[in-house]
Amino acid sequence: MSVIKFASQYLLVFCLIFNSCSSLKDAKTQAKNCNDNLKTCQAKLQQMELELADLSERQQNHNQQLKTLIKDTTSANAQFRQAMLELAAIQKLNTELKARINQLQNGSDRENAKLSGSLQKTRDDLLKKQDELNELENQLNRQRKALDILNEELKKREARVAELEDILKRKDDAVTALKRKLSEALLGFENKGLTITQKNGKVYVSMDESLLFASGKTEIEGKGVEALRHVAKVLEQNPDINIMVEGHTDDVPMNGKGEIKDNWDLSVMRATSITKIILNAGNINGSRITAAGRAEYFPLEKGSTPDVRKKNRRTELILSPKLDELFKVLEAN
Repeated sequence: MSVIKFASQYLLVFCLIFNSCSSLKDAKTQAKNCNDNLKTCQAKLQQMELELADLSERQQNHNQQLKTLIKDTTSANAQFRQAMLELAAIQKLNTELKARINQLQNGSDRENAKLSGSLQKTRDDLLKKQDELNELENQLNRQRKALDILNEELKKREARVAELEDILKRKDDAVTALKRKLSEALLGFENKGLTITQKNGKVYVSMDESLLFASGKTEIEGKGVEALRHVAKVLEQNPDINIMVEGHTDDVPMNGKGEIKDNWDLSVMRATSITKIILNAGNINGSRITAAGRAEYFPLEKGSTPDVRKKNRRTELILSPKLDELFKVLEAN
């Protein structure tokens, strides 16, 4: 089963369990499980980026091997040409010796024996050179085959790297386009309790508590509902974007005795309220969205001043493109 199928089934089960829960304690446990699953997915993405870097390094190594093999092949070609020249010279000498033997056939036995020995040596040298030439030619053929195999492997790796780079570029382009669409849709809200940023291949829509909720409450106020409806319309038009809704509080503990007992309850319930608004405002598949509470444990800034606490009381929509296509490429290889 692929990572994406597993993630989709997990999210579906999560939603079913989440909707059927009757206690807030179950919601916190599920939010923690969802957060763990997100970390696992992020780790896998980092692993894929490491694999891409490793693949690039291996490609560089293959390029170096290719240069070395080309150099060796060039040297072998030079040796082959030199051997051919030596063979031609030996063949010429052999011809000359045969002609001289014909001229001296009537000479002395001693002279004839000397000439015969010289001729035999020449023939032996010729055979030796021929053997060396054959071995050099075989070596050259083996090197050519190795070069062909290396070239083919290099082409396959280059194609895979190009495919991965193309997918990552399209993912980055999709994130940039999504940020632009959100900025256009939320033009009247930016710098009025809402900010849109792009980092780590994701789009972050951060909304202050003042835009969405009254202090200590989980019901979304009018301006917040309007902003979320604009967001929902953009997300409805981009079905390949996953949505994480994270609720954050300041470090002031809740001492509630009713439904909201602590900051965990408050952050989870706020994230859930926003999730429901988005789902009701647009035709969005519930499997795309995850609601999670972070309480006070992921502040934007450290400190306990009123301004710092105000910044930390926020809700973030973390929007990231699906990586199904990238996972398919990795699984296929």
